[in-house]
Amino acid sequence: MPPAISLLTDFGLTDTYVGQMKAAILRVAPGAVLVDLTHAVPAQDVAGGAFLLWSAVEAFPEGSLHLAVVDPGVGSTRRAVAARTRRGDVLVGPDNGLLMPAIEQLGGLAAAVELTAPEYWGPKQSRTFHGRDVFAPVVGHLAAGVALERLGRALHHLERPFTFPPPREEDGCPVGEVLHVDTYGNLITNLPGAVLPARFRVHVGSTVIADAPHAHYQVVASGGLLSLVGSAGLLEMSVRDGSAAQVLGVGRGARVRIEPR
Repeated sequence: MPPAISLLTDFGLTDTYVGQMKAAILRVAPGAVLVDLTHAVPAQDVAGGAFLLWSAVEAFPEGSLHLAVVDPGVGSTRRAVAARTRRGDVLVGPDNGLLMPAIEQLGGLAAAVELTAPEYWGPKQSRTFHGRDVFAPVVGHLAAGVALERLGRALHHLERPFTFPPPREEDGCPVGEVLHVDTYGNLITNLPGAVLPARFRVHVGSTVIADAPHAHYQVVASGGLLSLVGSAGLLEMSVRDGSAAQVLGVGRGARVRIEPR
């Protein structure tokens, strides 16, 4: 059975870019199983795409393929790469930091190549659509059984122009920041559940959320603020039946301080 192939881009769904990229995979591997993670990464937001990819890849079976394209440097000297993780998954995309958090989530880098073998690219070559013309055909060949090492010259490291900020401690209190605002307006932080005290207050801007962590959304009344450890294992701030981002007036980068109780 062919491996599952996840797809993450900033292409949106208004144009045909996603469909063309899928077609380029299916041209090479007609039986491929394609799973759309998201195509709504904010345009050219590499760090935002990296967080979303990081949050999703662990759910896939070992040995899956992951195609991620958030590529403001397309057509420039940035490298196109494929990387195998220690878990056995292979990630394909631009070498701009997009893939690195997910690679680490899957055990770290085991092997990588620059995609320098044009026989595994598509029949068309544009300078602006490597998602269709390079990355997608390569993923199709990987799904069809082509070895990673045949796709280009070996690399010993990938670029890492950014990292997710780690939580820190101030006066004995964990301090972090918002990394992502999801479609519900939930504020997802960089604070893993393991660094949190058993009971605490959350300080975000001028707002204090008491009695955290909450067990679930319905422990507060509609419109009420709450904070819990979400599906990514990270502390989140939410509003029942509403948007924490709108209610609190904050977004990515907002400082979050935990006060033990």
